[in-house]
Amino acid sequence: MNDLARQTLAVLEKAFRHLEQMVQAPKLKRVKGHLLLRYREQSIEQALIQKLARYISTLHAAQLLLDHGFIQEQGILQRTLDELHEDIFFLAIAITNDKITDLHQRYLKAFFAEEFDNPSDPVGSHSDREMVPRRKIRAYISRIVGGSSNPSRDIAVSKTISKVYSGFVHAASPHIMEMCDGTPPRFQLSGMLGTPRIEEYEYDIWNYYYRGLLSATVIGKAFGDGPLVDALLKFSFKFQEASGRDFGARRPEA
Repeated sequence: MNDLARQTLAVLEKAFRHLEQMVQAPKLKRVKGHLLLRYREQSIEQALIQKLARYISTLHAAQLLLDHGFIQEQGILQRTLDELHEDIFFLAIAITNDKITDLHQRYLKAFFAEEFDNPSDPVGSHSDREMVPRRKIRAYISRIVGGSSNPSRDIAVSKTISKVYSGFVHAASPHIMEMCDGTPPRFQLSGMLGTPRIEEYEYDIWNYYYRGLLSATVIGKAFGDGPLVDALLKFSFKFQEASGRDFGARRPEA
């Protein structure tokens, strides 16, 4: 992990700790005969905090895998990060750009539902969550903040990216073959450090650092925290310059 990655993770964690204090804290609740921490209010803001917590933790894990050459597994986590980023925008823009719709209510009901509703019979009490289809989440984001003349293409692009990383999740043959390297070719079972693949995935992970900054920023907007939003936008521009990448971040006004 280089200095920019460490600095970005530190900025994200500091922003998270600040945002975490702006929602009602979880409390002990008896679930399946055990006292467990749960958010009693089950608000959209509490869902956003949980999604951001998982994003930052998963980003740490993806970087750890990259540092040790496990890029197949990094691809799996990048699929997770894509969906977390979409979920955060789906929830946050309901506050910043629209309203909490029936679709959001359905999402939150499924999100907060317990996995089992009968501790004495977990097999027979598995919860059937009414999950909101991913295509509806993408369609909502595109409709509210897409800003494109072709929202159908925006949705198709998101779906294509997801399908690419699905190959890592479901272990499709073309993706597994990326593990084969050397002369003669052999499967690399202990990571792929020293192979040409590493540079490709080092380049790719910067997208997820930047998306993490965007996720924290949009949550800051949803929480009405202008100073945090300004600080994150300024760092995002510095991140873009330091990474040598053009993510479309605009230089903040002095």
